[in-house]
Amino acid sequence: MNKDSGVQLQAAAAWRIRIVWLVLAALLLVVVGRLVQLHLFESEFLKRQGDVRTLRVEPIPAYRGMITDRHGEPLAVSSPVATLWINPQQFPADAEVIRQVAERLNISSLQLTRRLQRFASREFMYLQRQVTPDLAEAVLSLQIPGLYALDEYKRYYPSGEVAAHLVGFTNVDEQGQEGLELAWNHWLEATPGRKRVLKDLRGRTIRNLATLNPPQPGQVLELSLDLRLQYLAYRELKAAVEQHQAVSGSLVLLDAKTGEVLAMVNQPSYNPNNRANLNPSGIRNRALVDLIEPGSVIKPFSIAIALQSGVFDVDDRIDTSPGVMRLAGQTIRDFRNYGELSLAGILTHSSNIGVSRMVLELPDEMLINYYDSLGFGRATGTGFPGEASGVLPGSFNISRIKRATLSYGYGLSMSLGQLAQAYMVLADQGRLHPLSLLKVHEPSSTQIFDPEVTRQVVAMMERATEPGGTGRRAAIPGYRVAGKTGTVHKLGAQGYGSGDYLATFAGIAPASNPRLVAVVMIDSPKGQEYFGGEVAAPVFSRVVGHALRILDVPPDNTDPLQNSSVNGEN
Repeated sequence: MNKDSGVQLQAAAAWRIRIVWLVLAALLLVVVGRLVQLHLFESEFLKRQGDVRTLRVEPIPAYRGMITDRHGEPLAVSSPVATLWINPQQFPADAEVIRQVAERLNISSLQLTRRLQRFASREFMYLQRQVTPDLAEAVLSLQIPGLYALDEYKRYYPSGEVAAHLVGFTNVDEQGQEGLELAWNHWLEATPGRKRVLKDLRGRTIRNLATLNPPQPGQVLELSLDLRLQYLAYRELKAAVEQHQAVSGSLVLLDAKTGEVLAMVNQPSYNPNNRANLNPSGIRNRALVDLIEPGSVIKPFSIAIALQSGVFDVDDRIDTSPGVMRLAGQTIRDFRNYGELSLAGILTHSSNIGVSRMVLELPDEMLINYYDSLGFGRATGTGFPGEASGVLPGSFNISRIKRATLSYGYGLSMSLGQLAQAYMVLADQGRLHPLSLLKVHEPSSTQIFDPEVTRQVVAMMERATEPGGTGRRAAIPGYRVAGKTGTVHKLGAQGYGSGDYLATFAGIAPASNPRLVAVVMIDSPKGQEYFGGEVAAPVFSRVVGHALRILDVPPDNTDPLQNSSVNGEN
């Protein structure tokens, strides 16, 4: 190689080096220029992008309002829980990781794998809702990327199936679905708050920066129930339904002075804390939703109306011979021929003919008008979801046979709650109180009957629970009891069944100064005993007897004799 060629090669190499340095310098200038541009002119953009990746606004859970009985005992509470969730795009699809998570949660690894595959394109997937905080911490301690937890609340019902029909339940998001949880959802519902938090790139919270809106918990709902009496009523009703192999049963216990529901139970029931195998037939609050023909328990009102009219006097006597009465081609029967009966005797022997003949002597519309005043044919106004109104015929041009059958409880329908509300009129000197599922602070009432009329009727009802009366098994040692039995043929698709009955008893205690009203209904009892006085009256005796002692109501009967003779009824 000559000298000139070497010089040319050196010159070319020098130019290449210069070009490289020029390119590097240009690139450096571009980078520096871009940095200057971002920091001087786009700093807000950079800050926003950083915040998007590290700052989050998250909800602050708030607890739903508690439901309590009248003494503050909890019937529904919200307990803190955690919900585990996964970001499938961050979660490692490793068999060992999946196995560890599934093992901690006691779920199938294969099932979790399939779910992760199904949600692979998404950024959110529930792993398990509402687990205990301890279990959530055990899973999070695995420190698996893409696995997170949310703080939530879960509804819990301490009394379980005992108050389930009345309290109801919520769904997994704590929204009321049944009972008072649904009716008062607006009152109980909580409003979550909001907070700003700082997170790392893995989505883990580093610290809370600020509370934007504080959470607003739901309000407490104070019911009229006395949980002590609710447990008592539930136990006795369940035992009676099982003993008589009945289809169902209901019991309503009221404060006679205020209209408050102290206990309301049904069978069959359900556990609101475990609804995995829930039978829909067990959800209904039969005492307020189902309708029945009341039968003979309506007769005290027919007699009260007759006395209120002035057409009849307490000393009048009615001839019921020969125990059978034909009216408009239909036959009205008594259990047997009772002959001439006093008004008290009509109740004692539950005479259909006796009340029919009385009512047929009254003005045509009087019976229906008073039934309407007692609340028959319309809902009680408790606000319970699905509460039945019942059926009461109109008063215009009502036939004589219709008036007769209405007088002894056929041809109209009502809920057990409506019947119990009406019995408060007899218990509280003719005053009708609104039925209330909430604790009442200022009782209100409407006068229906003259106080002397109700006093006379209650005295007659006492005889029905004494020896020789149809409701003698309702007697409570130490207390005077007034009540009336009823045994109604059930109405089916083919009319009234010959061997299917509703056994009922409605009563008041203590009769001298009534404090409690209770109505018991047993649906389709099996066996030889199916009358209301045999099936429902003993439940009344046990529940009301214990309730009077729990409430420390002084005895009003010093007669030590308790006759247990058996008598028939209709």
